[in-house]
Amino acid sequence: MKSLKNAVSDTPNLEAVIERLERAELWTVALASASALVAFLVILPMFWLVWQATTVELSRAYELIVSSQTARITANSIGLMLFVTVFSIVLGVPLAVLTTRTDLPYPRFWTVVAALPLVIPSYIGAIAFTGMFGSGGEVDSLLGVSVPRVDGLSGAIFIITLYTYPYVFLTTRAALLSMDSSLADAARTLNAGPFEAFRRVTLPQIRPGIAAGALLAGLYAISDFGTPAFMQASVFTSRIYWEFSSFNVEYAALLALQLIAIVAIVLVIEAGIGRDEDASGGAKTGSTIRLGIWKWPAMGFVSALGAVTLVVPVAIFTSWLFRSEGDPIPSLEFQWEFAFNSMHLALLAALVACAFALPVAYYSGRTNSVVSRILERATYVGFAVPGVVIGLALVFLGTRTLPSLYREGVLLLVFAYVVRFLPQAVGTVRSSVLQVDEKTLEAARTLNAGPIETFRRVTLPAIMPGVIAGGVLVFLTTMKELPVTLMLQPVGMDTLVSIIWDAQDALAYRYAAVPALLLILISGLSMLVLLRQEGGKIS
Repeated sequence: MKSLKNAVSDTPNLEAVIERLERAELWTVALASASALVAFLVILPMFWLVWQATTVELSRAYELIVSSQTARITANSIGLMLFVTVFSIVLGVPLAVLTTRTDLPYPRFWTVVAALPLVIPSYIGAIAFTGMFGSGGEVDSLLGVSVPRVDGLSGAIFIITLYTYPYVFLTTRAALLSMDSSLADAARTLNAGPFEAFRRVTLPQIRPGIAAGALLAGLYAISDFGTPAFMQASVFTSRIYWEFSSFNVEYAALLALQLIAIVAIVLVIEAGIGRDEDASGGAKTGSTIRLGIWKWPAMGFVSALGAVTLVVPVAIFTSWLFRSEGDPIPSLEFQWEFAFNSMHLALLAALVACAFALPVAYYSGRTNSVVSRILERATYVGFAVPGVVIGLALVFLGTRTLPSLYREGVLLLVFAYVVRFLPQAVGTVRSSVLQVDEKTLEAARTLNAGPIETFRRVTLPAIMPGVIAGGVLVFLTTMKELPVTLMLQPVGMDTLVSIIWDAQDALAYRYAAVPALLLILISGLSMLVLLRQEGGKIS
């Protein structure tokens, strides 16, 4: 009889538990549905690109794919990617060793100098160097003698390497800092020289870090649009844009699919290279390599690299501020409206990206199911695909199915930015979600707070720093995006990057000075955000 009374008295509690479970289940279904919708929207442009390519007649498609022009574009693009990757490793790995394993004076300062080229978009460096040292550039005109050309495919390799080697430097440096360096000392005690110890002990452990940085450098090289375009290098990205501008959309679509295929192959190769060894063997610190007299050439090398990548472009653009020769071009005169347009578009993209990222990041961070991981990874498609391909895909989507939206311009352009940079917001928000204490959420549930109320009052305030950081990253990278802006921006809505493009196209470099310097400043702010995300520590 007593147990029956207890069962009856427990019935309300049981009903409350069942109600909470039902609400939680509905909440999970809603999150999954929202995440699926976001993933579908992100990959939708790629489906339209494939559809456009399939509309080409088979004989015509074969003729375009095997043409000599396509073969040259493919060879140039692969060569650009390979050379940039190799040269980035050649620069990045020694610099990482210098700043972590040697007695180089002021290692924190040299670390910042070696990493700062990431502050400048490569196309900004390209326009500075081509304006000064390219064919018909100022040095050529002033000296009247033959100087090494900084243009064409070789010039693109040179410039992109200068601004992508920090990827290898930073990832290799992180691997070196996390590995047990005393293992190299053990090898030295077995009569192995420093180079032999590095090759046989250190290199296998830091290979995943090198591979990760090399992947970033290679993908950046093959997906970069501005630098090859400014240097007149015929590669996939620049060719796709020119074919698109010439209304040869069939060929542009086929080239875009080939470019995507190459990117996919690179990702598969990297997955098999960087998984062998684990560099996190411990925190033991081995002996420091003493440079002796070689520390002076080492500091000179890092200083020269910093001067070429940072000081020279800033100095060139600053000097162009005071130039006034030639007839004025009113349409290229700097107006603060250009900066306002860039900031307006970037702000919209950041807000939409954060709104899209919230359900995906929360669902992935809280459930960790196969479905959630697949949906999260689907949002990374746009980040892996070059911007010129996304722009082309959305042009197809807009003109064929949503002409009114395409004519409006702003909404489609903002959507393109979101597709391109959504992973930046998803990654930072998900990291914040994973740090929320599960016990705190459970305490809210015991107080009969539903999933929505728990999210609003507990989770959202806790993850807001990650949301803000993700939004800032999307804002800053959107400000610098070139191909998507050129292909989708509304008529008459000029931005900083479009003015830089028009100034370069007209060979009126002085009009690119103010927009370029503003973008360098904006890129510097992005570096500060990244450092803040890592706690601002440079060991």
